[in-house]
Amino acid sequence: MDSLKKYVAEFIGTFILVFIGCGTAMTVGCDYVKGSGYILTAFAFGLAIVMIAYGVGNISGGHVNPAVSLGVLISGGMSAIDFVGYVIAQCLGAFAGSGLLALIFSLGDIEDMTGGFGTNGLAGVSDSIAAGLIVECVLTFIFVVTILGVTSKNQKHGSFGGLVIGLTLVGIHILGIGLTGTSVNPARSLGPALVAAIDGNTKPMSSLFVFIVAPLVGGMLAALVYKALESKKEQ
Repeated sequence: MDSLKKYVAEFIGTFILVFIGCGTAMTVGCDYVKGSGYILTAFAFGLAIVMIAYGVGNISGGHVNPAVSLGVLISGGMSAIDFVGYVIAQCLGAFAGSGLLALIFSLGDIEDMTGGFGTNGLAGVSDSIAAGLIVECVLTFIFVVTILGVTSKNQKHGSFGGLVIGLTLVGIHILGIGLTGTSVNPARSLGPALVAAIDGNTKPMSSLFVFIVAPLVGGMLAALVYKALESKKEQ
């Protein structure tokens, strides 16, 4: 029963992340030349994480991201069974968030300023798969290292941990939006891409693997590096 509650919390949290973050991007756009929509979207994703951290974080840890869950798994913070349950819940939550956005925008006849439900893409890196993989891997590494540090038993951030993680995601988006749209989260990329495909826009699916593979690799590397550094510190 406790595990089920955690999965439900991860579903709700990922729903919030996609609904708030991608919904903001769809509403204001992410044109870095104009700037305002770009910054608003970055803060929307970061603030969504803050909401999640203080809303359902005490139930499931507020991972809302398979890359984060993988990092926690490698660090010994969760079981393999829970990892699978978390990932399924996160992907379903992202799909539900995107699906509700699609319904609202269609019923309200609202223009989607992103053209694809806030999906990620490689246009900012000139459609370079290699560049996209590097960007997403490095940004995810930074994000997961921060999360592992903030949530470590040796951390001293107290109740401000959720705010630290949220602001980190803002910074990551400020750099990454113009390059890949910033995923650092396979579930966040999968949900909008599936909804876009159902709506007839299959282009995001062509580069989706970048936003699944790179964040997972980045999360894995972050866990391995942090685990090694923390073990040396304890010695």
